[in-house]
Amino acid sequence: MDTGESSTEPRSTEPRSTEPRSTEPRSTEPGNTEPGTPAADETPPPRRGWRRWAMDTRPLRIPAYRRLWSSTIVTAVGSQLTAVAVPKQIYDITGSSAWVGAASMAGLLPLIVFALWGGAVADTMDRRKLLLVTNSGIAVTSVLFWLQAVSGLDSVAALMVLLAVQQAFWGLNAPARNASIARLVPEGQLPAANALGSTVMQTGQVVGPLLAGVLIPVIGLPELYLVDALALCVTVWAVYRLPSLPPLASAVARRAGVREIAEGFRYISAHKVLLLSFLADIVAMVFGMPRALFPQLASETYAPYGEGLALGLLFAAIPIGAVLGGLFSGTFSRARRHGWMVIGAVVAWGVAITGFGLSRSLWLAVVFLAAAGVADMVSMVFRGAILLSAATDEMRGRMQGVFTVVVAGGPRLADVLHGTAGSVFGARAAVAGGGLLVVAVMLTLAFAVPALRRYRI
Repeated sequence: MDTGESSTEPRSTEPRSTEPRSTEPRSTEPGNTEPGTPAADETPPPRRGWRRWAMDTRPLRIPAYRRLWSSTIVTAVGSQLTAVAVPKQIYDITGSSAWVGAASMAGLLPLIVFALWGGAVADTMDRRKLLLVTNSGIAVTSVLFWLQAVSGLDSVAALMVLLAVQQAFWGLNAPARNASIARLVPEGQLPAANALGSTVMQTGQVVGPLLAGVLIPVIGLPELYLVDALALCVTVWAVYRLPSLPPLASAVARRAGVREIAEGFRYISAHKVLLLSFLADIVAMVFGMPRALFPQLASETYAPYGEGLALGLLFAAIPIGAVLGGLFSGTFSRARRHGWMVIGAVVAWGVAITGFGLSRSLWLAVVFLAAAGVADMVSMVFRGAILLSAATDEMRGRMQGVFTVVVAGGPRLADVLHGTAGSVFGARAAVAGGGLLVVAVMLTLAFAVPALRRYRI
């Protein structure tokens, strides 16, 4: 892994962004030129001792990015409140886990469709306006969740429709939010900005469910929806205070239809470094995300530790590891070989998952899963940086739309694959075998197609 020293290794021969960075519209807020904010090609100042490992917070000096990041904090926790409340209410109504699973799938299709379309929309209109519309839509949906709960409607169909609408708004929102980062911070700070955002999202996955578990007995399920709706008003206000983020001149007249979505896929296929960054995530998640087997492992392998304790620790370990990886991500900003960082992170994920599958001790299993979480954080940060730096601004929305689909769809495919493999080969064998597959497939891709390992900034 590179830390910024000179190298004779050739730069990527993949097409990089051809837009002149000096003419790209960026935030016009004073924060982008205030003292202490480095230029795009400026390396971070050296830090000594433990501080060289601590999270790089330089992007937070930029007011526009700080507002976007602050809104992410609310979204990360609030979305998890609803993620707990909806399945809880559906189970209370039906007493069936099958209905809970059906509701999850009901939200997947709108997320996929609107994330792809939202990526095209984000490339054709002011991204700030799109964020305002979609965040307002998510907030209104949370109010409707509250109204149906407080009215005692008890309709699974209504819950599934609201969930589908919410996921559609989220699909429209995520590409614009992620694509905006490259317009708010210099290129050299993209890994740091991604680490800040990813750490907040992973923290939300830990804090949100815990907070929901505490609040439901105290304030009740309907009020949990209301808390989320009120918190989202903060997000809307933060987005309102962002600078205008209009499309580049070449994208002003473009529509956002099927042709433009297809153009995004053609762009990915023509740029191998982008294609491989998506494939890296698919390989890691589909072959190496064993969460579908956590209940079986908690019930069988780790039953002596207490099934409930084991299940909670297994689900929490990966997000906790990811948060720790983000908190100690200070070295990310000094890395220049982003391709090698992705390859190494995915291989490390596969090794950690293999170790988890071979572990009979619950505590050793948690350590391996936490290590996998650290690797996942590294992979997220540098895959995100590649998507933002290797694509032109007029394509970034569509790249983020595909990214949203991959992130949402990969783990669900993994649930099917691991659930089936666990039934046939046993849970531990399925997990360990999946981890080994991740390592083998990623290394094969890396050496068969050199674009990713040659990519650097």
